[in-house]
Amino acid sequence: MIIEQILTNCLSQMSYFIESNGEAIIIDPLREIEPYISRAKKYNAKIKYIFETHFHADFISGHLPLSKHTGAQIVFGPMAIPKFDCIVLNDSEELIVGNLKIVALHTPGHTMESTCYLLKDENGKNHSLFTGDTLFLGDVGRPDLAQKSKQKLSEKYLAKLLYKSLRDKIFPLEDNVVIYPSHGFGSACGKKISKKTMAFLGDEKKTNYALNPDISENEFVNELVTGLEKPPKYFPSNVKMNMEGCQKTSKVIADGLKSLSVDEFENLSKRKGVTILDVRDKNEFASGHIPNSLFIGIDGMFAPWVGTVIEEISTPLLLVIPKGREKETIKRLARVGFDNTLGYLNDGFESWKNAGKKTNYINTISPNIFKEESKKKLLKVYDVRKPFEFNSSHLENSINVPLNNLNQNIKDSEKENELFLHCQTGYRSMIASSLLKIKGYKNVNDIDGGFVALKSFGIKTLSSKI
Repeated sequence: MIIEQILTNCLSQMSYFIESNGEAIIIDPLREIEPYISRAKKYNAKIKYIFETHFHADFISGHLPLSKHTGAQIVFGPMAIPKFDCIVLNDSEELIVGNLKIVALHTPGHTMESTCYLLKDENGKNHSLFTGDTLFLGDVGRPDLAQKSKQKLSEKYLAKLLYKSLRDKIFPLEDNVVIYPSHGFGSACGKKISKKTMAFLGDEKKTNYALNPDISENEFVNELVTGLEKPPKYFPSNVKMNMEGCQKTSKVIADGLKSLSVDEFENLSKRKGVTILDVRDKNEFASGHIPNSLFIGIDGMFAPWVGTVIEEISTPLLLVIPKGREKETIKRLARVGFDNTLGYLNDGFESWKNAGKKTNYINTISPNIFKEESKKKLLKVYDVRKPFEFNSSHLENSINVPLNNLNQNIKDSEKENELFLHCQTGYRSMIASSLLKIKGYKNVNDIDGGFVALKSFGIKTLSSKI
């Protein structure tokens, strides 16, 4: 028996390759299918089934292209209603893979069709549980996503279902069962997900509040729904694509790999609804960029922030990309359904600058200079980190405006004011700074190095009572 966890850091997503006696299954594959094909070839195995734990909201799954390429059957749990042929298992129904058994455990709560898959080894013993978004390490899946798709279900109703699913289906399993979730730290599908990527169920029973045997249903529901941030607006579009199907990644990449001259790029940028997306390093962007371009760096949580900030997956995109990373950028956009890339600027920003075109910049300020300025006058500081980060520790007199809520929470009246932005290390605040510049905020200052750097200079911090 072989179990390989395939981690995609950009999405904090884990898919799985499992092989036994020449047969293999894939659980929750990404849209690009090459990693699964190559593993099957490596182990001389035939992919028999493709298991989906639910209809994913935060990425585009590869079940359809992988099935078409390999002939493997797609498998969902109870209550799944896809618009393509697949096996929909009943609760407790088994499938055989080599010398292994895979048992469907219907665990509604995150979504109604959410299903965990229990792997029984060659001796029939419970070995591992692939929990999808039902159970994470340190947390559980948020209960407010199904209502954002076609089903109109309250988050409290789903939270109660999840409470029952955990107690009836997961808690009774042996402590030495290995938990393999579909997401890790950084995913928007949970609030308190651990940085670990696998653990024994017994350890989770000791440390995960959701598996506390003494927690009541009301306590569980309150803990789960309190402090939930609004899910990114692209989530329902991804659910729809996963239910109905989409283009191959290879076609999306081929269509988007168009090298554009400065004049072609400029002409396309004048079209209605086009977004110029600059994916270079944040320092390069700050020192010079095309006016009205949005920064989201490729070397970060790129795809989720694209979906969160741009929101509409059909948005036409023009890309400013570091040389040699064109294909990678378009592929990573496709992971969250942003398939409408018009092309990229040939030779990048330098070609734009060398052509004598107008440029813009983001003013950055060192923590030391910020410290001296803050002694002279009260500065307007926006902390764009998540609420739990802000509550843990923040600058005195700073205002928490999380990046995902920036558009709704900074007033137009601030456009003429001097603003200072920071996050933890600088990635998110540069996204925020670029957004504000696009919206006409004239005096935006990004604090270099973020909160980590500010603390190192001894600037006074506070914590909030939660």
